[in-house]
Amino acid sequence: MKPTTTSRATARLRLIALAALPVLAFSAACGGGDDSAGGAPKNDEIASVPDSPSASRSATSDAGGTAPSTAPAGKSAFYDAQLKYVQCMRTKGGYKDYPDPKLSGHLDWSKIEEISSRPGQNEAAKGGKNGVCGPELQQAMLAEPKRDQQKDYESMLAHAKCMRDNGVSRFTNPTMSGGNAQPGGDPNPASPTIDHESPTYKQAREACKTKLLDGLDGMQ
Repeated sequence: MKPTTTSRATARLRLIALAALPVLAFSAACGGGDDSAGGAPKNDEIASVPDSPSASRSATSDAGGTAPSTAPAGKSAFYDAQLKYVQCMRTKGGYKDYPDPKLSGHLDWSKIEEISSRPGQNEAAKGGKNGVCGPELQQAMLAEPKRDQQKDYESMLAHAKCMRDNGVSRFTNPTMSGGNAQPGGDPNPASPTIDHESPTYKQAREACKTKLLDGLDGMQ
């Protein structure tokens, strides 16, 4: 795909990652020759999840900084799995500035999109070069707490309406299929008709970002 329809389209990054999971697991099992991408230096520094949540919320997203010092109650397994994935992406994946997960455990897809938009860095959204971090990505996704699909649908519906109200007239509504919320967005993802680089789209996205529940920011 062209960079404008993958690396710069946050709305599809998580779907790309989900679709890539079987391939990533197979690639990692077969082995990828390189331990890093682009010759980026390794950095193992990443915080562990404490046994009990605290009130501290300090965090930085650079490789040498400190990851969030607390995991939300009831979500420590998910948070811990995401930390392992982030650690892998910073070392084996070669993305030393891969962002810390949010306190909720969800990844910061706006920052991952920025990394993915760099020339030759599309693998940042797909488990690293040759899927080297595919197993960690899969474990993190499997550890995500069960979501309320109706609330997710209502959130994405409000977001879609907001996008249209702010000038992105082609933005489609989400749907429900088999009890699961399916994201809306471009009416033809295989051949996008919405320009994600246009000022109108960027302004609408900024204006409507609060409509999406945590964990949905990379879904539509």
